[in-house]
Amino acid sequence: MTEVRYIQIDEILAIARAVNGTEHSVRDMGLLVSAIERPRTNVFGAELYPTLHEKAAALLHSVARNHALIDGNKRTAWLAMRVFLRLNGVSASTVPPPVSIAGPFVEEVAQDNIDVPAIAKRLSAWFPVS
Repeated sequence: MTEVRYIQIDEILAIARAVNGTEHSVRDMGLLVSAIERPRTNVFGAELYPTLHEKAAALLHSVARNHALIDGNKRTAWLAMRVFLRLNGVSASTVPPPVSIAGPFVEEVAQDNIDVPAIAKRLSAWFPVS
């Protein structure tokens, strides 16, 4: 895999501002930082999430589940995941699934009813790397 471009704190804050329409959307900055750092996790020198879609899945899962924001955690998680994939080779012309599919999917993620490998599998089908 080429060098991965991870979401930075200023970028996730910009996404949260866009989602919530306010500067004051963070409930817990530590949880937010933890969520965006999770895709980088290494265990004994090996990446815990070695593929791009596993990293994207970990990001989506953490932002949706950590509740670091006052509001808009799931929407911010979905957009952050899409930005992450776009920064790492997914074509801008890739059409995401409709809200009728994506919404319930993200709700399942937020309720922890779907694990990271299953999330990654779904993301790889929806957002192939070009």
